[in-house]
Amino acid sequence: MFRILSNIELAPNIFEMVVEHPRLAAKAAPGHFVIVMTDDSGERIPLTIADFDRQNGTITLVIMAIGVSTMKLVSLKAGAELYALIGPLGAASEIDDYGTVIMVAGGVGTAPVFPIARGLRDKGNKVISIQGARTKELLFWTEKLAAVSDTHIITTDDGSAGRKGLVTEPLRELLEGGASGDGKNKIGCAYMIGPAIMMKFCSQVVAPFGVKSVASLNSIMIDGTGMCGGCRVKVGKETKFTCVDGPEFDASQIDWDILLSRQKMYCEEEKCSLQKYKNTNETA
Repeated sequence: MFRILSNIELAPNIFEMVVEHPRLAAKAAPGHFVIVMTDDSGERIPLTIADFDRQNGTITLVIMAIGVSTMKLVSLKAGAELYALIGPLGAASEIDDYGTVIMVAGGVGTAPVFPIARGLRDKGNKVISIQGARTKELLFWTEKLAAVSDTHIITTDDGSAGRKGLVTEPLRELLEGGASGDGKNKIGCAYMIGPAIMMKFCSQVVAPFGVKSVASLNSIMIDGTGMCGGCRVKVGKETKFTCVDGPEFDASQIDWDILLSRQKMYCEEEKCSLQKYKNTNETA
């Protein structure tokens, strides 16, 4: 069993959970994910490791409660234990010396962006982070991300915090100003983590500049072992499985239209399951 040390709500339906797991914390690296189960009959939930503390033997998970399994998970209080916590899984991020790196974090994508940005900055890169959300209330970890960034830009769709607009706007401006630079001022890589539609448009913005682009597709994983096939994605001419071949891929090579259409396959079943869960809890 793996003890939950804290579980706090960072923003509406977004929770930060710190779990005790010394062996996992000792091996965790930016980009890794874990499989979580709340009980012996629960669903396997893949979650990116948002932070890790080797000295204290803990990992941090950020969970958006949108379905039955995640709602059950975030309902657990400090002191409770998880039935299973397996990892680290997936391929770790390539922490290289790129010069200047742009990190685009959309919504809950802030959580997986944080350890990557920290790792890249520790490597000596200049890190520019763009953190976006629909509204101010949905922003979290702004100070944490700013602390590992040389420049930190906030955008909100409604203008309630930072700059009004989409993350693609400052991304384009930065590329126009730095894609052809040299030394530390030359943009060598752009990371994008967030909703699939956001990553699609970010990759389209980056493509004309010839800058390496990386997208993390952790949000499309289901089983986490490559067995279910639900996370398969076309990258170039090859079919890849996000959980075993990724979760990070060359964003310019991803077939975003296929990915987006697959995400809609089980919407009706998910709605029915969620409604049944809510009805059961209301009558309990």
